[in-house]
Amino acid sequence: MQQETNVLRQQLEYRKRLMDKINEIHSAENLNTILIHIKDSIAGLFNAERITIYLADTKRNLLISKVKSGAEFQQIIVPISDTSLAGSCAITGTIINIKNAYDINELKMVGSNLTFDDSWDKKSGFITRQVLCVPMKFQKTLIGVIQIINNKGDIPYDTTDISYALELATSLSIAIHNIYRLSLTTKVIRHKARYNYLLDKNLVDDKLLEKASTHPEVVKIGMDTVLMREFGISRDDMAKNLSFYFGVEFIGYDPTVPPLEDELLNRVKPDRLNKEWWVPFKIENSVLHIVMDDPADLGRQDMLKFVYPEYKRISFIGAFRDDILNYINLFYYHGASSASSGSIDDILNKLDSSEDPEVESESQRVSEQDSVIVQLVNKIIIDAVNNKVSDIHIEPFPGKEDVQVRMRVDGRCKIYQKIPYRYKYAIPSRIKIMSNLDISERRKPQDGKIDFKKFGPLNIELRVATVPTAGQLEDVVLRVLASGEPIPYDKLGLTDRNSRVLDACVKQPYGLVLVVGPTGSGKTTTLHSAISVINTVDTKIWTAEDPVEITQRGLRQVQVHPKIGFTFAAALRSFLRADPDVIMVGEMRDQETAEIAVECSLTGHLVFSTLHTNSAPETITRLLDMELDPFSFSDAILCILAQRLARRLCSCKEEYIPSQSEIDEIILEYGEEHFAKAGIVAADIKLYRSVGCPKCGDTGYKGRLGLHELLEGTDAIKSLVKRKSEVEFIRKQAIEDGMTTLKQDGILKCFQGLTDLKEVRKVCIK
Repeated sequence: MQQETNVLRQQLEYRKRLMDKINEIHSAENLNTILIHIKDSIAGLFNAERITIYLADTKRNLLISKVKSGAEFQQIIVPISDTSLAGSCAITGTIINIKNAYDINELKMVGSNLTFDDSWDKKSGFITRQVLCVPMKFQKTLIGVIQIINNKGDIPYDTTDISYALELATSLSIAIHNIYRLSLTTKVIRHKARYNYLLDKNLVDDKLLEKASTHPEVVKIGMDTVLMREFGISRDDMAKNLSFYFGVEFIGYDPTVPPLEDELLNRVKPDRLNKEWWVPFKIENSVLHIVMDDPADLGRQDMLKFVYPEYKRISFIGAFRDDILNYINLFYYHGASSASSGSIDDILNKLDSSEDPEVESESQRVSEQDSVIVQLVNKIIIDAVNNKVSDIHIEPFPGKEDVQVRMRVDGRCKIYQKIPYRYKYAIPSRIKIMSNLDISERRKPQDGKIDFKKFGPLNIELRVATVPTAGQLEDVVLRVLASGEPIPYDKLGLTDRNSRVLDACVKQPYGLVLVVGPTGSGKTTTLHSAISVINTVDTKIWTAEDPVEITQRGLRQVQVHPKIGFTFAAALRSFLRADPDVIMVGEMRDQETAEIAVECSLTGHLVFSTLHTNSAPETITRLLDMELDPFSFSDAILCILAQRLARRLCSCKEEYIPSQSEIDEIILEYGEEHFAKAGIVAADIKLYRSVGCPKCGDTGYKGRLGLHELLEGTDAIKSLVKRKSEVEFIRKQAIEDGMTTLKQDGILKCFQGLTDLKEVRKVCIK
């Protein structure tokens, strides 16, 4: 009788503690209070060693641990599938009660695909035995899963435990659903207050704020970042907005800011600063200035008074999180200067080689500003710029093959370095952080830009493209967009005829000048050099570019933003209302842009643009295929310059007399009829071959030169355009008008010793 009384008393006590927890859940005001503050007491309720509460991300089909007891790992992410305990519980909506997680037969009785991932146990030293998983649902909607691990009495969880766990799951589901619903109704009110400046300036409206608040990334990256990244709010406007909202100064990253003395910096470790988003910044008039992501956080303000008690006045400055990370890197790791001063091997020797990589752990590591990864990426970029590299290729491979870094110099890729395979996730993640891309998205390509002056001493931009590759990896390609002055017109390497015709065309009062060729063939460089000829104080010149790579004083240069609807076509329309004399549009990407450009050229404006075509004659048929009016186009066209880049021979080149068979081949490639007309004496031909020296890195080539094909808009050409003639007829007429083809121009430059036939044949077909 006494034993039954004791059991009943224990059950009543158990029931009372459960009801206390349920009451605590329903009295909570927010999700963090529900989950974080009571997680340990819930584990105690079940006499468990560990408890994990997962919330469901149904869009990505994942369970994400919101809270857990034990400090081995920061976050656990498992797929909603029948292969894991929590995932199987979520997908089936049934309770799973396992006596021994390592018993394969017991797992197979629950589900044929069910397995236990023991990697967490191996890393932490914790041994999982009993596991009780209970689904959390509200009106058939999956909320998450409660996972209770290891009864301290080392006995299986019984029916009482299961019934109480079900009650707990039901209460949690209702509370989480209600708080989420309440948060949606209060979000717009909070957002209106936070974004008053943007609302007043008509940069956002209520509908846009509501749309941004429901964006799938808002929880992870924050509303501010969503508005900037997805809805086109500029960084400057957001900084002004937050400055007004918080009532404090809001700053960006400045790599020239001197760090505080070590005694102040060393009081707090950088790892803590990375997690709490603040950094000691400067001292002025005995006032300590702290940079924070939330200058109104009273809790952190009180904490900082204990960290720096000698300062009676502490001022708080606002900054974006990525700028705070950059300041931490600058003050504690000396920014990119440490990367630029040491060798790449020195940095690689600092890399940890203790364990194999995992996507989540490596991404988390780099997002917390792992100093060696930061230095490594900075070093790669700095070396690329110093070596005049055009593109950087980061190429990871499946398995344990090292990451390959290649760089394109003078149009040819070379291996720069191999990095241990353990960092095949961390390096792309660091680059994605620098370019403000989504580090968790590895299934689709992403594009972005890096403004490197925020991270190091070089004032350059890099265009970033990520591409998913085999083995759930990502290649990253960075295009170095070194800003600078245009090349002088007389240094373009044009022949006398081409230089004379192009110069005459760019000095016309109106018309259309096109420069065509593949990506990276120097079209923008040539356009800017041509425009520099007419860039005078009495000429108003507007340019629309993506991106603005070359700057000229006197030009009014505009960066287009297709994501917010500011396309090349939109820029052209706006220019017409801004009293232009000359307009340059970076690229004719579509029919609309081409039509507006032609219209502009016919209404008294000189228009420059580029196009991706293979030759000058083909450009005409390409534009006619885009349904341009042939009569308007024929009236507009002044000239079309097609170009390629070939490697230039280094000064170590060697002169030689070609054999007769080689001369015959050259004549055939040039065209026998045109070779005779050019007045070249075969017996006088001298060619040059590459040798190699330390100056050119033993390649025999240093720098590049342009090969050109200039079609002049003569009356005969205009007549063919009106009739929509075939490309061969247009090419024939252009040659009769004096045009030398790309290959002919290349062969002539071989005779001058500027390049060799091998290079010309690589970039020219005929």
